[in-house]
Amino acid sequence: MTTTAIAANGLRKSYGDKTVLDGIDLTVPEGTIFALLGPNGAGKTTAVKILSTLITADGGRAQVAGHDLTAQAQSVRAAIGVTGQFSAVDGLITGEENMLLMADLNHLSKQEGRRVAAELLARFDLTEAAKKPASTYSGGMKRRLDIAMTLVGSPRIIFLDEPTTGLDPRSRHNMWQIIRELVADGVTVFLTTQYLEEADQLADRIAVLNNGKIAAEGTAEELKRMIPGGHIRLRFTDPDAYRSAATTLHEAARDDEALALQLPSDGSQRNLRTILDRLDASGIEADELTVHTPDLDDVFFALTATTTVPAQQKESAR
Repeated sequence: MTTTAIAANGLRKSYGDKTVLDGIDLTVPEGTIFALLGPNGAGKTTAVKILSTLITADGGRAQVAGHDLTAQAQSVRAAIGVTGQFSAVDGLITGEENMLLMADLNHLSKQEGRRVAAELLARFDLTEAAKKPASTYSGGMKRRLDIAMTLVGSPRIIFLDEPTTGLDPRSRHNMWQIIRELVADGVTVFLTTQYLEEADQLADRIAVLNNGKIAAEGTAEELKRMIPGGHIRLRFTDPDAYRSAATTLHEAARDDEALALQLPSDGSQRNLRTILDRLDASGIEADELTVHTPDLDDVFFALTATTTVPAQQKESAR
């Protein structure tokens, strides 16, 4: 049976008269990547802060790593690691010294701390830079060091709050590979991001947070099928075959110039098979068939009613 790493029910949080979280439910299976999407101010960081015991919820209950968030907060802290939007790296000391500081905070012996620091610096390709001040590191290097520091205590669950914000595309893809490797080692990752491509590439399940509520949750493919606009396009080179197909599939939108037909579709195998069976029954074969489904950009904007596309979302859509 799959073990649940994070389970939250009815989490609520308000600041003054502003409700940030309005009774959200979350379930994250162990050894998976769970992505929480949402526009700025949706409450993503607040959810992370509550689940990582940094702040308390106004209502609701949660268990993290099998421990009650309120009654066993110290046990929760011992099982998790947190990397926020802004690096916890101290730029005035070297990468190695940052690692050893974390080892001290995790009560490792000096010998064990040096061993763990050396292993993690090597794992994140930071050995050559280990003796240099962290202030000289690139953005991608600082992010890698930040996660390496988080791993010093061997956490079972890691909260990554917008970990690739500000990184160039190459550094972002490198970070994705690091996240995949963490999960391959059995770590559970709770990821918040505004990069839609990031969630699509990494997450086993995605929840969209809007106005303090979970607007939708599922796999990337399940979310895409929720949004109208999916269709199947059939193209023909033989005008007679095209006309016959148009008669058979009379509900299809026609493009006489391109000899193409377009039919609404949810992208499912059953829907595709139904259309092909109708063509086969008439002895018609299309020369080209393409299935178009909405992407996460469509899902995000439909569920959050966003009219202005943030710059990083435009970039992820390219």
